[in-house]
Amino acid sequence: MTPKKVLILCTGNSCRSQMAEGYLRYFAGSTAEIYSAGVETHGVNPLAIAIMKEDGVDISGHTSNSIDEYAGIAFDFVITVCDNAKERCPFFPTKAQKLHRNFPDPAQATGTLPEIHRQFREVRQSIKEYCWQFVQDNLKTD
Repeated sequence: MTPKKVLILCTGNSCRSQMAEGYLRYFAGSTAEIYSAGVETHGVNPLAIAIMKEDGVDISGHTSNSIDEYAGIAFDFVITVCDNAKERCPFFPTKAQKLHRNFPDPAQATGTLPEIHRQFREVRQSIKEYCWQFVQDNLKTD
């Protein structure tokens, strides 16, 4: 069976889409090829890397990619993880099923360092649950 191609799209490809890419790779295994991109590129957020590592998912090797880099790929699913990306999502000349879930941007978290960490963990948990459910609903064959 050919792995499904999944693109997670966010504004800057630094936090939410990186977390989702990490969890989708973890949960989907060989059933999917997972990509993430932004309508802009802001680099992978170091705090996103640290917060994911706490949960046993290593995204330290991820790169921040522009949507333009994937123009030639026929995706099966395109998941936007923020309203801004949904509004700015370019047209894909594929039959990709488009899904959307707006997650708060942890990079915009304010407060003390422990408060910022808490906000990152809350977003991470929401993304983890969404990704697990996505895999169960769309990628599992058994």
